[in-house]
Amino acid sequence: MKPKSWLMGIAVLLLGAAVATATQAAEPDPENTIYMELKSGRVVIRMLPDVAPGHVARIKELTRQGFYDGVVFHRVIEGFMAQTGDPTGTGRGGSGQNLKAEFSKTPHLRGTVSMARAQSPDSADSQFFIVFETAPHLNGQYTVWGQVISGMEHVDAIKKGPAGRNGAVEDPDKVIRMRVMADVKE
Repeated sequence: MKPKSWLMGIAVLLLGAAVATATQAAEPDPENTIYMELKSGRVVIRMLPDVAPGHVARIKELTRQGFYDGVVFHRVIEGFMAQTGDPTGTGRGGSGQNLKAEFSKTPHLRGTVSMARAQSPDSADSQFFIVFETAPHLNGQYTVWGQVISGMEHVDAIKKGPAGRNGAVEDPDKVIRMRVMADVKE
């Protein structure tokens, strides 16, 4: 009876260690987590520096400068995506610094955050989009830099544009504030 009790004790300890490790892995890394405040609530984005280090560094830099605060979601297509990051609100503006593409095998699933770009692969700047639904046709063609880990219902609530205008939104919703979690004192 004692050998079985001993084995059961070891199994319980190992299971406890596995659960603790999984819980720690699930906790956000404050330096690689973004809080994006929308009118309906907070969206939490886990950045992926191992997938797109250059883009993550630039997003953090712009976020810390307050670049995204007050910027509108100028193009929002029902069932597809919500796009922001253009300070002019026209879809043609940016921060003035193009980034080299960091395409990966990371798929565009619901809540994936990816860089918008023009025809050139190396034309991403400050604009990004969040997909509402899985979009496999985007895989390998846009730089994925993040994933919404909570608050996707607030992304879903962003005002949509009409399909006939390619999602261009009149009186659009905006990013109220974006902050790197490590910089937030709550």
